[in-house]
Amino acid sequence: MSLFHLEKFVRILASTTIGALAMAQPSYEGPHPSLEIVEDPMQRRAAYLDRVNEVIEWRAGIVERGDAEKMDMASVSANLLLNQNIEACNARVIELMENPGSGPFWMLPTTCVAFMGRGKLSDEARQAIRRAWKESYQLRGDTENHFAMYYTMLYLMSELYPNEPGTEWYNGKSSEENLEESRDYLIDWMNIATTIGQGEFNPTHYIGEYAIPMIYLQSWAKDPEMRLRGQMFLDFLYAGLAANTLSGVLRGPNARTDDSSVVERWNSLSSFFSWLNFGNCPPTRGFSWGNYYAIVAANYHLPEVIYRIGMDRDQSFTQRDLKRSRHRWRYSDVGKAPIYKTTYMTNDYAVGSYQGGMADPIQSHVWDITWATPDPRGKHPTLFSIHPYSSHKAMQAYFNVRPDTMVKAVAAEGKPSYDVADKLVGCSPYEKVFQHEDTIIALYDIPQGTRFEQVNGFFSKDLEDLEEDESGWIFARGENAYLAYFPMADYRWEAHMAYKRLPSTGNGYQYERVASGSQVLISPGNKNGTIAQAASVSEFADFDAFKSAIKNQSLTFELEPTPQVSLRTFRG
Repeated sequence: MSLFHLEKFVRILASTTIGALAMAQPSYEGPHPSLEIVEDPMQRRAAYLDRVNEVIEWRAGIVERGDAEKMDMASVSANLLLNQNIEACNARVIELMENPGSGPFWMLPTTCVAFMGRGKLSDEARQAIRRAWKESYQLRGDTENHFAMYYTMLYLMSELYPNEPGTEWYNGKSSEENLEESRDYLIDWMNIATTIGQGEFNPTHYIGEYAIPMIYLQSWAKDPEMRLRGQMFLDFLYAGLAANTLSGVLRGPNARTDDSSVVERWNSLSSFFSWLNFGNCPPTRGFSWGNYYAIVAANYHLPEVIYRIGMDRDQSFTQRDLKRSRHRWRYSDVGKAPIYKTTYMTNDYAVGSYQGGMADPIQSHVWDITWATPDPRGKHPTLFSIHPYSSHKAMQAYFNVRPDTMVKAVAAEGKPSYDVADKLVGCSPYEKVFQHEDTIIALYDIPQGTRFEQVNGFFSKDLEDLEEDESGWIFARGENAYLAYFPMADYRWEAHMAYKRLPSTGNGYQYERVASGSQVLISPGNKNGTIAQAASVSEFADFDAFKSAIKNQSLTFELEPTPQVSLRTFRG
């Protein structure tokens, strides 16, 4: 059977389940998927297309189900793909284009509708889209993911509307000028990301802001080279996702995460992409940003080797990656500092870190120990510590707005914990991290007068057998992983207060703090440190044997004048 006919057969096989999927329980509410390897590539492809179709059908029906009063751009795109409700799509597009937005998060959905509407939308609806791209000025944004979305959408729309003068574009540049600028940026960015590393590496949520532009590039670019580049960058993204997930859940450090997914590791868009590509964890509720990806997801084929990286593991491994910091505009001798990332992965737990210091000023996550759970939904399977660093100067190093508004503004833009003492997200120039396999040493040398002079350690509500030993070690068990945590200075316990987003009709986000059931170890002091160790339950006769092995290690440490540790672990 030829590749063409095989794919056609698989698509037909998948399409036979669409009606059933539309009526069935959505996967985000269903049982945990099987972790068994699917050996048959044809069966694997059919299951992939089933998942793609589930997302498309789900989004197309949001109005009929009563989930929304009107279609959004994702729902319009899904209905156009399914060749249904076309007149309603026309009316909704015209309505939405009366008040167009600005920036990548408007450009991407509109580009999706523009391409899906070819030959389907009315002339009036298509002209409304074109007029918006002429009259509504588009801001480029200020992050790596903003630029990736902005230039990919501008590239594709410039191809869709070729040979038009600058008077027909919001920025005064011709189609050819926009196309050349966008192509040059995208190629340069891809070269940087695949050599010195991505700045927004291992992202919990922002993987979508890269995957969606790249699959659009693969699907809709006219230039064969750019189509291939889109596909290859998807391979690059998913190889990283596969290597850094355990049972589909992303592990280890992140250039960017948030207050929720840093503790509930599953609850991020990365889990949607694990579900879609590997079928090994539940997707997040409503499929989120993945609704825009699903529209053309059938065009992507996950390479066998990447599937095996994510699913087929018979032993523990250490992986080391070169990444980079967010670009520094001030107060630095380098524009992009190297980030040395380490991940140690077993079937029971994972340990990951980078060397400390500044990667991204707001949402970085430097190190953690996480453990596998039968079902990750609602769980906090992680242990880590941070210095809760907040600084106008640090913000100025990475942003080019006025310093007097930066810290206050960032909280209103959806990062509420940045200037809060008990926060659990962020990096610090005063933290140094060392990792060998499943051992972490994090040292903190915080100058007097720093905004928050303390270390915060996160202890999950899901830990079992938590014990504060007289030796100074804190022991616990997370499912099939034994855990040991040594705070190098005095501490106290506080309840972990999560951020619950509230409805808001004004500018900015609003939140309330709610107890999650987990705890935060607060260790005041400028000279400080954390030692953490993980091991599989199966390695020891019982919990007492693990505790004895930890306490019998050769450990010495000093806090003055500079924190330092000498440790010979039970692993030698």
